[in-house]
Amino acid sequence: MLIHMTVRYTSTRNAHVNVSIAEAIVQGMPQDGGLFVPTEIPKPPPEALLEPNLPYAELARVVMSPWFDWPERELRPLIEEAYSRTVEHPMFDGPEIVPLVAAGSLACDGSRRRAGGATPLFLLELFHGRTCAFKDLALSLLGGLLRTSLEKCGIDEPVLILTATSGDTGSAALAGLGGRPGIRIAVIYPATGTSQIQRLQMTSVPTEGRFVVGLRGNFDDAQRAVKAIFQTAHNPDSPFFGLRLSSANSINIGRLLPQIVYYVKAWRDLVFSGALQRDKAFDVVVPSGNFGDILAARYAKAMGVPIQNLVCASNSNQILHDFFSTGLYDRRRKFSRTLSPSMDILVSSNLERLLYLALDNNPELLASTMGKFEHEGFFQLSGHDRTRIADFSAGWADDDKTLASIRHMWEAHGVLVDPHTAVACAVAHEPTEKRGTEVEASTPLVIAATASPFKFPAACLEALQGLSPSLRENTDDLQLAFELSQTTGIPVPGPIAALAAAQIQHRTIAGEAELEPLLAEFAHQTQRGSYDRD
Repeated sequence: MLIHMTVRYTSTRNAHVNVSIAEAIVQGMPQDGGLFVPTEIPKPPPEALLEPNLPYAELARVVMSPWFDWPERELRPLIEEAYSRTVEHPMFDGPEIVPLVAAGSLACDGSRRRAGGATPLFLLELFHGRTCAFKDLALSLLGGLLRTSLEKCGIDEPVLILTATSGDTGSAALAGLGGRPGIRIAVIYPATGTSQIQRLQMTSVPTEGRFVVGLRGNFDDAQRAVKAIFQTAHNPDSPFFGLRLSSANSINIGRLLPQIVYYVKAWRDLVFSGALQRDKAFDVVVPSGNFGDILAARYAKAMGVPIQNLVCASNSNQILHDFFSTGLYDRRRKFSRTLSPSMDILVSSNLERLLYLALDNNPELLASTMGKFEHEGFFQLSGHDRTRIADFSAGWADDDKTLASIRHMWEAHGVLVDPHTAVACAVAHEPTEKRGTEVEASTPLVIAATASPFKFPAACLEALQGLSPSLRENTDDLQLAFELSQTTGIPVPGPIAALAAAQIQHRTIAGEAELEPLLAEFAHQTQRGSYDRD
């Protein structure tokens, strides 16, 4: 029997905000520019989290229900719809939903490991959903959560979902939310900052109730534009005034909470397989862009999951690495396009939720810090405040290390990883003193494997076969996906193979100044029909 307390949600920047989970999901983000955070973290009894033989859907209910003030009869069907294998059209291919796969071990080095053997390494495969990326795990559920939240708030007018994406969120949001009654969704992606398969997954969806636009800029530009719309929509002179807005990004607390579940499953799998004693901890390494995925691990830890170290893995856009290493968060730097495009981000929205914890839940201080960042482009966290998040550390890997990591994981362990997961694998293999952690040899290390390698076949083939960068730029990704399958003997996932017959439906490319008028025009359509322009 779960101990159920009522969790309320406040703003990181305003202590006077106090809303229900339904209100937080519907609003997406507070009007003050902050993010919704729980007033306290629920802690279910450990025995509830370790009850044997729980299907993923039932585990999700156990983990998530304390965060909701909803009766079980309302929450359970939504979770079953998202994760059950017995529904007519399952959203995930496989009974485990998120398998934990053994991936060898880290080399034992006397300077960094205690005697007793090498560190066991595991991959938490988060890419078995409809768009082959970890975003599916939350966005397959968010549609149902949003629909129920609208009903609870007495809202029957259509809601417009505005979503900036670095690649994977957009396609997962369109798959999970697109076409639902009363929901229209607009996705903004960097026009030249995604893989071909990521773009095709977004631009080939039906136009009914959906608008997909490529932005001449990067993800940070898209995210800034979306957050600005949310902050000004309540002003009468805004073209979005009077419209019901929400978000599918991890700025929406309803997107973030389902991600806690798979870290609980990782712990359960380690315990029940005998790889971890119940009273011992494990470490996680998470490839991070917008910071939501690793923040979910921190929330899992706060719920009672024994995670010791949380290692944030970055690509050449290493702003998060620098922050955890020095306390300085500084966006005044060169932006790099890399082989791991979903991590090509310089402003990680979810870091604000961690800063709220670091600043001892002080919204005034947080608002001042973020105001400085927004106006000056940087802030410095004090040493005292950094102690509250000392369980975080960081590492980074450039494209050369990413390719080497893909090759190593395949040749040494027979595991094929995508470039984002490869960044995390490269960081995992660094000496622990380099990323600022102390680890016992027996401590399992779980890497969040965030996307199917077949979404990024050019990089994988370059790593395995030496495909030249020029061919990478000029070869069809779908063709390369099937070539990667022939090279490795691993079948192309069904959702990616199906793209061979896909037709592009959305061709809009726009500059940042054009974005708001385009989104407003889509938002004010009186009929939910096709919308596109060349």
